[in-house]
Amino acid sequence: QVQLVESGGDSVQAGGSLRLSCAVSGVTYSGFCMGWLRQVQGKARGRVARISADGTTTYAEAVKGRFTISKDSAKNTLYLQMNALKPGDTAMYYCAAAGFKSCEYAPLPTDYAYWGQGTQVTVSS
Repeated sequence: QVQLVESGGDSVQAGGSLRLSCAVSGVTYSGFCMGWLRQVQGKARGRVARISADGTTTYAEAVKGRFTISKDSAKNTLYLQMNALKPGDTAMYYCAAAGFKSCEYAPLPTDYAYWGQGTQVTVSS
């Protein structure tokens, strides 16, 4: 059984930093496309960052240059380093895994087969 467990969400002031973690079990996640997505209440989930099995990364325009996605294969853990946080980054953040090696085949949130429970990030001005 695939399990994704996020942690690291918190309340911070604008300009601050957070690092989210996603512990993966039940699958060798390094062989799959993994992503971070976020959702504001009342809105659809949106892509934040994703990393393919070969390490290729892509980012949403809103977070480019501020967020970094990475993975530690030895720990089976996915990370999202978030710097220069803005109030607009406030959301529930989800870790997700798609059944493809390349994230090119998972352009939409609905393409991700496995999800964590989410971790809340709140950024105040």
